[in-house]
Amino acid sequence: MTSKHRPTPSGWAIIVLSVCALALGACGRKGPLDLPPTANAVPAAPGDTEVERQAQPSVFNPTYGSDAGPSAPKGAKKSFILDPLLGN
Repeated sequence: MTSKHRPTPSGWAIIVLSVCALALGACGRKGPLDLPPTANAVPAAPGDTEVERQAQPSVFNPTYGSDAGPSAPKGAKKSFILDPLLGN
């Protein structure tokens, strides 16, 4: 039994664009952008040390507040239906 349904050219275009978008979305590496080879490195501001930068709250600073204790006490444990299976 053969099927006479084949994707139209617009269907193929959607498939190819989807595959390209997925392939290009996985490219790259995590971290800041690289400077061009001809760019000069911007010197740090005087007195701006790594410790001072970590002490400043920022969306881009994942270490901010990591040394602080919890802000609220731990609550009572609530039972869950899967606790016997999970061993909790």
